[in-house]
Amino acid sequence: MSLLALTAATDLRPDQFTGVRPAVPDSPDSHLQAESRTEFGKGAARRIRRASKVPAVLYGHGEKPVHITLPGHETMLALKHGGANALLTIAVAGGKEQLALPKQIQRDPVKGFIEHLDLIVVRRGEKVTVDVPVHVTGEAAADALVVTETSTVSVEAEATHIPEFVEVSVEGLEVGHQVLAKDLRLPEGSTVLLDAETLVVNVTHAPTAEEVESELADAEADAGIERDEPEVEAEGAGESDDSEGGSDAAGGDAAAE
Repeated sequence: MSLLALTAATDLRPDQFTGVRPAVPDSPDSHLQAESRTEFGKGAARRIRRASKVPAVLYGHGEKPVHITLPGHETMLALKHGGANALLTIAVAGGKEQLALPKQIQRDPVKGFIEHLDLIVVRRGEKVTVDVPVHVTGEAAADALVVTETSTVSVEAEATHIPEFVEVSVEGLEVGHQVLAKDLRLPEGSTVLLDAETLVVNVTHAPTAEEVESELADAEADAGIERDEPEVEAEGAGESDDSEGGSDAAGGDAAAE
């Protein structure tokens, strides 16, 4: 298993930041048996999904797009285990196996199942550009707030050696520490494509409750929102009512006599 060593430009320990790049997945989950597809359109796609399958298209390297159908459950597991950059081996009946990466995944907005999948064909040793998520671990100083300014890092890497994520440890970091794109060191053959000064993780001052309340009040004022002031009962108001009631009652008793 390869390692992504991330070293800050400050006076941190060399091992303060480490990222793990899992080996290329080589499990049954990454191998999918595809079927050729000749029906198109929304109606055909619905029929495919009702059969617990996923309509997909395979393209790249100047070849004509190949419309295929993938097994729904196995495809879901492959993307779950491999992530957004899962390297898949697609075996089409009557054809050779193809290595492919997910290009676009369409999911049902409510149920979350895969509605359609675009796959791009890749070759071993080929360089591809992908977005790799940033994972922040550890606990910074008690008065610090850790802000992930860049949640994904654009990386150029070999198609068969794509980092699953970049892990940044903020364990014990004090306010003021920053991790920039130029601080990220990737394994040989991989390159960060972000501007060198791009802020990835920022360790800043955690606001107090008073500061949060003040910022909220300022935001509401800017938006024209007026807060309802709590009602305060006038002092002695209840006593005045009681005394008047008592006087009326006394007057009534006197008249009765």
